[in-house]
Amino acid sequence: MKSQIPNEGQNSHSTVEVKSETIVEATKEETPVTKPESGPEPKISAFSLSSIRKKKELEASTKSYVKPSSVLPTEEFTETEMLVQWNKYAQRLGDKGLKIMQSLLLINDPTLDGTVITLELPNEGSKLDFESQIHGLLGHLKGHLHNHDITIEVKVNETIESKRSFNDQDRYNRLLEINPNIELLRSTFGLDLHT
Repeated sequence: MKSQIPNEGQNSHSTVEVKSETIVEATKEETPVTKPESGPEPKISAFSLSSIRKKKELEASTKSYVKPSSVLPTEEFTETEMLVQWNKYAQRLGDKGLKIMQSLLLINDPTLDGTVITLELPNEGSKLDFESQIHGLLGHLKGHLHNHDITIEVKVNETIESKRSFNDQDRYNRLLEINPNIELLRSTFGLDLHT
């Protein structure tokens, strides 16, 4: 019997070793499967510095893609075309209820020098209001005039007087300055300003 016991012990010992190796190997294989399964991330307070950092990272990652400048169109345009689009944008703002911005756009006619549009405003407060909404105007002008080199320069001139037309004759004269073909239209159809 003594000889049988060590044989059984050796056999059982061998079996134990094989089983323990199998268990260790099985454990090693299962460990990577369970690691990716992590619990929910801890909640972050909206008033903490880490939440501000995460918000900035999110904003930076969601910024829209800007095409390289060599791909963007740079067609030439006239001051008349620019004024037409300027006034259309002002009208659109007025329709949306943004009357202050509309009045700032219409307070004075902008001038064009190459691709630089210069607007004179009466005070610093109106300049700040205008500059807070300038990106929408720039996008509108760049898109409709097909020129992405357009920039807007704002100057403050406290002695500026409103150059808005107040009666029909003043309006007609201003339109005639912008487009002399209006006189041809008026004479062709026999139009009168006083009706």
